[in-house]
Amino acid sequence: MTSGASSWSFREEDAQRLHGILSHFLRDASARTALIVDRTGQLVATAGEAPVFDPTAFASLTAADFSANDQLARMLGEPEFGALFHQGERESMYLADIARRVILVVLFDNRTTLGLVKLRMRHAVGELNQLFTAMFDREGAGSRGPAMESEFLGEAEDEIDKLFGA
Repeated sequence: MTSGASSWSFREEDAQRLHGILSHFLRDASARTALIVDRTGQLVATAGEAPVFDPTAFASLTAADFSANDQLARMLGEPEFGALFHQGERESMYLADIARRVILVVLFDNRTTLGLVKLRMRHAVGELNQLFTAMFDREGAGSRGPAMESEFLGEAEDEIDKLFGA
Protein backbone atom coordinates (compact mmCIF):
# COMPACT_ATOMS: atom_id res chain seq x y z
CA MET A 1 0.00 0.00 0.00
CA THR A 2 1.23 3.49 -0.75
CA SER A 3 0.10 6.77 0.75
CA GLY A 4 0.16 10.26 -0.72
CA ALA A 5 0.09 13.77 0.65
CA SER A 6 -3.14 15.56 1.39
CA SER A 7 -4.56 18.29 3.63
CA TRP A 8 -4.76 15.76 6.48
CA SER A 9 -2.43 13.06 7.69
CA PHE A 10 -2.46 9.42 8.67
CA ARG A 11 -1.25 8.14 11.97
CA GLU A 12 0.51 4.79 11.85
CA GLU A 13 -2.58 3.05 13.27
CA ASP A 14 -4.77 4.73 10.60
CA ALA A 15 -2.52 3.47 7.81
CA GLN A 16 -2.49 -0.04 9.26
CA ARG A 17 -6.27 -0.11 9.63
CA LEU A 18 -6.73 1.27 6.10
CA HIS A 19 -4.41 -1.38 4.68
CA GLY A 20 -6.27 -4.10 6.58
CA ILE A 21 -9.69 -2.96 5.38
CA LEU A 22 -8.59 -2.68 1.74
CA SER A 23 -6.67 -5.99 1.73
CA HIS A 24 -9.56 -7.87 3.32
CA PHE A 25 -12.01 -6.32 0.85
CA LEU A 26 -9.85 -7.15 -2.20
CA ARG A 27 -9.49 -10.77 -1.08
CA ASP A 28 -13.21 -11.23 -0.34
CA ALA A 29 -14.36 -9.50 -3.55
CA SER A 30 -11.69 -11.08 -5.80
CA ALA A 31 -10.93 -7.57 -7.06
CA ARG A 32 -7.52 -6.48 -8.34
CA THR A 33 -6.81 -3.00 -6.98
CA ALA A 34 -8.27 -0.52 -4.52
CA LEU A 35 -7.35 3.15 -4.55
CA ILE A 36 -8.32 5.92 -2.17
CA VAL A 37 -8.54 9.30 -3.92
CA ASP A 38 -9.46 12.52 -2.17
CA ARG A 39 -12.00 14.88 -3.70
CA THR A 40 -9.22 17.29 -4.70
CA GLY A 41 -7.74 14.66 -7.03
CA GLN A 42 -4.86 13.46 -4.84
CA LEU A 43 -4.04 9.75 -4.68
CA VAL A 44 -4.09 8.89 -0.98
CA ALA A 45 -3.47 5.12 -0.95
CA THR A 46 -3.41 2.00 -3.10
CA ALA A 47 -3.68 -1.69 -2.24
CA GLY A 48 -3.55 -4.85 -4.31
CA GLU A 49 -2.04 -5.05 -7.77
CA ALA A 50 -0.03 -1.99 -8.79
CA PRO A 51 -1.85 0.17 -11.37
CA VAL A 52 -0.42 0.05 -14.91
CA PHE A 53 -1.40 3.67 -15.62
CA ASP A 54 -0.38 7.12 -14.44
CA PRO A 55 -1.87 7.19 -10.93
CA THR A 56 -1.69 11.00 -10.66
CA ALA A 57 -3.75 11.55 -13.81
CA PHE A 58 -6.10 8.71 -12.82
CA ALA A 59 -6.73 10.25 -9.38
CA SER A 60 -7.44 13.65 -10.90
CA LEU A 61 -9.85 12.21 -13.47
CA THR A 62 -11.57 10.06 -10.84
CA ALA A 63 -12.23 13.11 -8.66
CA ALA A 64 -13.49 15.07 -11.68
CA ASP A 65 -15.76 12.15 -12.66
CA PHE A 66 -17.23 11.98 -9.17
CA SER A 67 -17.71 15.76 -9.06
CA ALA A 68 -19.46 15.76 -12.45
CA ASN A 69 -21.76 12.97 -11.32
CA ASP A 70 -22.61 14.93 -8.15
CA GLN A 71 -23.80 17.73 -10.43
CA LEU A 72 -25.83 15.28 -12.54
CA ALA A 73 -27.44 13.89 -9.37
CA ARG A 74 -28.48 17.38 -8.29
CA MET A 75 -30.02 18.00 -11.72
CA LEU A 76 -32.10 14.85 -11.18
CA GLY A 77 -33.17 16.02 -7.73
CA GLU A 78 -30.83 13.69 -5.84
CA PRO A 79 -28.44 15.08 -3.24
CA GLU A 80 -25.65 12.86 -4.65
CA PHE A 81 -24.82 9.54 -6.21
CA GLY A 82 -22.98 7.60 -3.50
CA ALA A 83 -21.53 5.10 -5.95
CA LEU A 84 -20.63 4.91 -9.64
CA PHE A 85 -19.95 1.93 -11.87
CA HIS A 86 -18.06 1.87 -15.17
CA GLN A 87 -17.97 -1.38 -17.14
CA GLY A 88 -15.59 -2.29 -19.92
CA GLU A 89 -15.11 -5.48 -21.91
CA ARG A 90 -12.33 -6.75 -19.65
CA GLU A 91 -11.87 -4.13 -16.94
CA SER A 92 -14.42 -2.40 -14.75
CA MET A 93 -14.37 0.01 -11.85
CA TYR A 94 -16.69 0.76 -9.00
CA LEU A 95 -16.40 4.03 -7.08
CA ALA A 96 -17.93 4.82 -3.71
CA ASP A 97 -18.04 7.98 -1.62
CA ILE A 98 -16.28 7.74 1.73
CA ALA A 99 -17.07 10.32 4.44
CA ARG A 100 -17.90 12.87 1.71
CA ARG A 101 -14.18 13.62 1.35
CA VAL A 102 -12.52 10.65 -0.35
CA ILE A 103 -13.46 8.09 -3.00
CA LEU A 104 -12.83 4.36 -2.90
CA VAL A 105 -12.03 3.15 -6.41
CA VAL A 106 -12.09 -0.60 -7.01
CA LEU A 107 -10.65 -2.04 -10.20
CA PHE A 108 -11.74 -5.54 -11.15
CA ASP A 109 -11.85 -7.85 -14.13
CA ASN A 110 -13.74 -10.98 -15.19
CA ARG A 111 -12.36 -12.98 -12.25
CA THR A 112 -15.23 -11.56 -10.18
CA THR A 113 -18.70 -10.10 -10.67
CA LEU A 114 -20.24 -6.71 -10.04
CA GLY A 115 -22.64 -8.36 -7.60
CA LEU A 116 -19.82 -9.75 -5.45
CA VAL A 117 -17.92 -6.44 -5.53
CA LYS A 118 -21.05 -4.51 -4.49
CA LEU A 119 -21.86 -7.02 -1.75
CA ARG A 120 -18.36 -6.84 -0.23
CA MET A 121 -18.18 -3.08 -0.80
CA ARG A 122 -20.96 -2.36 1.70
CA HIS A 123 -18.95 -3.61 4.64
CA ALA A 124 -15.71 -1.97 3.44
CA VAL A 125 -17.45 1.39 2.88
CA GLY A 126 -18.89 1.27 6.41
CA GLU A 127 -15.48 0.61 7.94
CA LEU A 128 -13.79 3.24 5.78
CA ASN A 129 -16.45 5.82 6.65
CA GLN A 130 -15.74 5.25 10.35
CA LEU A 131 -11.98 5.47 9.84
CA PHE A 132 -11.98 8.62 7.72
CA THR A 133 -14.67 10.40 9.74
CA ALA A 134 -12.60 9.84 12.88
CA MET A 135 -9.45 11.06 11.11
CA PHE A 136 -11.11 14.21 9.77
CA ASP A 137 -12.72 14.99 13.12
CA ARG A 138 -9.38 14.49 14.88
CA GLU A 139 -7.53 16.70 12.40
CA GLY A 140 -10.20 19.40 12.40
CA ALA A 141 -10.46 18.87 8.65
CA GLY A 142 -14.14 17.95 8.65
CA SER A 143 -15.23 20.68 6.27
CA ARG A 144 -14.00 22.36 3.15
CA GLY A 145 -14.94 25.67 1.75
CA PRO A 146 -16.17 26.65 -1.71
CA ALA A 147 -12.76 28.09 -2.60
CA MET A 148 -11.17 24.64 -2.33
CA GLU A 149 -13.87 23.06 -4.51
CA SER A 150 -13.51 25.82 -7.12
CA GLU A 151 -9.72 25.43 -7.09
CA PHE A 152 -10.09 21.65 -7.53
CA LEU A 153 -12.43 22.02 -10.50
CA GLY A 154 -9.97 24.33 -12.24
CA GLU A 155 -7.09 21.90 -11.61
CA ALA A 156 -9.19 18.96 -12.82
CA GLU A 157 -10.09 20.78 -16.03
CA ASP A 158 -6.39 21.60 -16.59
CA GLU A 159 -5.45 17.94 -16.08
CA ILE A 160 -8.14 16.79 -18.53
CA ASP A 161 -6.94 19.34 -21.10
CA LYS A 162 -3.34 18.08 -20.72
CA LEU A 163 -4.38 14.45 -21.11
CA PHE A 164 -6.43 15.04 -24.24
CA GLY A 165 -4.14 17.59 -25.85
CA ALA A 166 -6.53 20.55 -25.65
